[in-house]
Amino acid sequence: MPLLLLVAGSAAVAGAGRRVPVPVPLLLVAAGLVVSYVPGVPDYTLDPHVVLPLLLPPLLYTAAIDSSYLDLRAQARPVALLSVGYVLFATFVVGGAAYFIVPGLPLTAALVLGAVVAPPDAVAATAVARRVGLPSRVTTILQGESLVNDATAITAFKVALAAAVGEGATWAGGIGEFLIAAVGGVGVGLVLMVPLHWLRTHLTEALLQNTLSLLIPFVAYAVAEQVHASGVLAVVVVALYLGHRAWEVDFATRLQEEAVWKMVAFVLESAVFALIGLQLPVVLKGLGEYEGAEAAGYALAVFLVVAVARFVWVYPATFLPRLSARVRAREGELSWKGPFVIGWAGMRGVVSLAIAFSIPLTVHGGEPFPERNLILFLTFTTVIGTLVVQGVSLPPLIRLLKFPARDTRAETLAEANAQAQASRVADERLDALLADERNALPAPLADRLRTVLERRRNAVWERLGQVNPVTGETVDDTYRRLSREMIGAEREVFVRLRDGRYIDDEMLRTLLRRLDLEEAAAYRETT
Repeated sequence: MPLLLLVAGSAAVAGAGRRVPVPVPLLLVAAGLVVSYVPGVPDYTLDPHVVLPLLLPPLLYTAAIDSSYLDLRAQARPVALLSVGYVLFATFVVGGAAYFIVPGLPLTAALVLGAVVAPPDAVAATAVARRVGLPSRVTTILQGESLVNDATAITAFKVALAAAVGEGATWAGGIGEFLIAAVGGVGVGLVLMVPLHWLRTHLTEALLQNTLSLLIPFVAYAVAEQVHASGVLAVVVVALYLGHRAWEVDFATRLQEEAVWKMVAFVLESAVFALIGLQLPVVLKGLGEYEGAEAAGYALAVFLVVAVARFVWVYPATFLPRLSARVRAREGELSWKGPFVIGWAGMRGVVSLAIAFSIPLTVHGGEPFPERNLILFLTFTTVIGTLVVQGVSLPPLIRLLKFPARDTRAETLAEANAQAQASRVADERLDALLADERNALPAPLADRLRTVLERRRNAVWERLGQVNPVTGETVDDTYRRLSREMIGAEREVFVRLRDGRYIDDEMLRTLLRRLDLEEAAAYRETT
């Protein structure tokens, strides 16, 4: 019952949040904070054994499969510097700062805190990027960073935790573990991606293909973790490959898969942000001796270190490589605005909290883990602080910086040229097919094929035409609206015939499915 209430409540808040200008993640966190103190609401404690293997894989998968492998490859250097270099840098900077700020906090425990709060969260970054409309290069870098940095942070956390509990971890051992996890995770992804794609393309039913799609992230994560590799990297590699080759899957699978993963992402993202807010009572109960102004002071100090450290890393990592003439020639001019947004967009999220909750209660000698409750509290306040301060200020900041608007006319021209080339080849293919007597069609049906092809070819060019002086619509918009009106009229007739028992429900579903596909095709041709 608590799980149903969590999913239903978070989905309701997220749905309502789409109608207001406040970022949805922040509304969900705020709702979780408020609800956590409502009498009778149970404690929702984040279980790392649930969050990491059950929530993280599908969230990473849906973000990665919508990413562009080619764009990420083009931005490989900044993505690597952020997802690996920055996470390790933040681990040491935040850990060192916490060691000096909090009296009595051992350095190893401070480094555990640093590793926990080091990675910006994939869910937060993707949610904010979608909402604020960042430039494509900045969005690609943030998404690429958020896909990979969890693997770096989890490995750094394991090394720091081993030292903190007395397992005698060494720098050489830590570097070796990191390399094994990274190389192993990528290797598992490379091994799995081809057979999984082959299976997707050879299953004959869209329902079976989408069932497989739901299982893929869990399979990739579990296999990698089983061999002590990075499950995060395995999921990302598989998802990038499948997304890049998605055109080889049949249309019914793509239609269903898009709808299914949108629903999964919506439910999981909503529940994750609500869970963050619901952790407050759990965290405060164990805070112990650190209360009031003292705890607030530590929280503010760690938050400021986290925020400042990102800028300290981002600007040198962005501009120092550009001392090379080759890099400048390849990447072109670069202003300070993009790095500034990247520096400010480092929201933390549920992964940091889940890692923090996995800290053991005791070390090897049986003594309590040093300042575990304080680490949980500082992780929680850092997550909330970044979501509130950076999440709220990011949209107006982007508007204030006035990034150059996307050249929609140039994009439409490129799309029109691509469609024209494809239509020309399809037209030639149709002529060749109709020339074969085995493909003979009555003239009206052959003309219909040509009409549909011509409509696709002209649709994009029409988007560049003048608007209707009465309605303000383009020709393309008018076509889409009239097409929907016609399909709607047909749909009403089919329903009326079913209600009059002239056709049964099975035939109605068949007819409606056909109309749905035609409506989807009309919509896709014009957007």
